[in-house]
Amino acid sequence: MVGHGATFIGGEESTMKSVLLIDDHVMFREGLGLLLGQRLGPIRLLEAGSLHLGMRLLAAQDRPVDLVLLDLELRDSRGLATFERLRQSCPQLPVLVLSGSVDDMPAAELIERGAAGFVPKSLGIDALVEPVRRLLQSAAPAEPEPLSPRQRAVLGLLVEGKSNKLISRELDLSEATVKTHLQAIFRKLDVCNRTQAVLAAVRLGLVDEHEAECFRTMTHD
Repeated sequence: MVGHGATFIGGEESTMKSVLLIDDHVMFREGLGLLLGQRLGPIRLLEAGSLHLGMRLLAAQDRPVDLVLLDLELRDSRGLATFERLRQSCPQLPVLVLSGSVDDMPAAELIERGAAGFVPKSLGIDALVEPVRRLLQSAAPAEPEPLSPRQRAVLGLLVEGKSNKLISRELDLSEATVKTHLQAIFRKLDVCNRTQAVLAAVRLGLVDEHEAECFRTMTHD
């Protein structure tokens, strides 16, 4: 795939671990995808050739991605800024960094900034299998941090399909405060967007399935 897409490698989609590979080298993406499927069993592999497309794919998912494999040197972003932009979007998401320039980006600095690991491309794609396996095995969902009463109120209105402006009016908050609460909710539920937050809330029993129907209806009209 030249730009972006998803590949299902064996198994049922709903039970697969999902991996997003952001790398602008098509042959590397295809080779790594085949190798991961052979060595790790059924996975859902998302591919993107740029950071912009990768972040769009993350935002479009109904459920959180389990792991991102990120090349630091992309057409639309280079170096540490590539990692930082992704972390700002999804701070809880495990990111395994790939790079061909080991000397320019010390692994220790990336780990300190929150990377789940660092693998030099010079080691070859085989060297990626075990780090990916280990990170996927440790990606089992932990008990989420409890939401505050105010955050639960914001989540309840979000589930009703209300915009930030309407939520701010109903709760007598500024829109900036609503955005801050939403960011905290996304972080605690380990999600990247409103749709994922609603699905996570249903899965965790924070809201009733019927309450979420309003959100689904409004977002699909």
